[in-house]
Amino acid sequence: MSIWYLLCLLSTLAVLIAFSNQFLVKTQPTIAITAGSLLMSMLLILAGKVFGTEATQELFNLVAEIDFKQFLLDGVLGVLLFAGALEIDLRVMKKQRKEIAVLVLFSTLVSTFIVAYLSYQLLGFMGWPVPFIYCLLFGALISPTDPIAVLAIIKQMKAPENISIQVEGESLFNDGVGLVLFTTILAVALSGTAPTAAGVAHLFLVDAIGGIAFGLVLAFVSHVLIIKSREANIRLLLTICIPTAGFATANLLGISGALAMVVSGIFIGNVTRGKAATMSRYTSVRNVRNFWHAIEGALNALLFLLIGLLLVTLPFTWEEISIGLLMIPIVLLARFISVSLPYLAFRRFRQYDVNAVRILTWGGLRGGLALAMAASIPAGQAVVNGTDIKTLLVTLTYVVVIFSIIVQASTIRPLIEGSIRASANKDS
Repeated sequence: MSIWYLLCLLSTLAVLIAFSNQFLVKTQPTIAITAGSLLMSMLLILAGKVFGTEATQELFNLVAEIDFKQFLLDGVLGVLLFAGALEIDLRVMKKQRKEIAVLVLFSTLVSTFIVAYLSYQLLGFMGWPVPFIYCLLFGALISPTDPIAVLAIIKQMKAPENISIQVEGESLFNDGVGLVLFTTILAVALSGTAPTAAGVAHLFLVDAIGGIAFGLVLAFVSHVLIIKSREANIRLLLTICIPTAGFATANLLGISGALAMVVSGIFIGNVTRGKAATMSRYTSVRNVRNFWHAIEGALNALLFLLIGLLLVTLPFTWEEISIGLLMIPIVLLARFISVSLPYLAFRRFRQYDVNAVRILTWGGLRGGLALAMAASIPAGQAVVNGTDIKTLLVTLTYVVVIFSIIVQASTIRPLIEGSIRASANKDS
């Protein structure tokens, strides 16, 4: 069976799980899909150990052939980020721009170093002498909140507007900071040399600033073409070119395609859509919105199904799983501290929801982006207790991601509902 056929069948399976969820569990679809695929993975692993069938092994091999890093980082990431950014209200984001900037830059950096230090101490205590540079690498890939997971789950729960825009805005932009941190630390780990301020600054300027600038240029050109087009189908096709050819071009230029897609999506969703509305192109605007909602839903379903199925490809041990479980409170503590510190300053100038820090902490979801970064680490760089450092970091990341998607995402609703009730009582 080819990879294409497998992806087609898996996409159908994801839709069937989402359909069944409407009548059975009735939870958020992406949570149900991840949980369902995780359960199937466990059953397949059990069947393989008990029966050892060739069909089971063949399925294992097929799933293992899917390059998760290439599928996400070099493929559907651009489409998903563009689709999510289309729905960001720029007027609301402007009101929270300072908070989002601090969370993107300060909180990500603080969380990275806290996770690195605490995981280094814990691993050493448990007899796993992992070099600190690799603990720092783990902190860099697990600290940024995942834009795909957040946009797929949080925005559907109707959180208070000020908190919702902070979570969504942070998750959309901090993947650029996270990727810069990750690639810088990875380069240091592979080269064995100390990073320089000039080198880090150059990488950030080229990657992040270059991505933002390219995104603005791409959005402006697309805006002109869309507005001048006389055919509704051509306008729709032009929007497709942005996260496909535009994303590929940004990556080929060595700049952040992710940030380019976020900037382009926000521009098209606010400026171009508003201009089209004034030109009485309401049907076209509605068709574009419906199209991207459908694309986002389909790709999210496939992505979260693959996250669950990745379990069959991991050569994990129960000791590594146990360490991964211990990493969960470390990651949450780092997130809490890195969010709480800025809010001590924020609250001096503005009043915020009483549950703001708790929602931002528990709603700071991790997902496929962290797994893709972990999967991009070259194998054979270091071995600890007979385990390749890449295998160890992928396993730890996978445990944290599964907990984030299934446990955090499915239990954040009470916090959000409490904030909504508090706001309603305050208004009344």
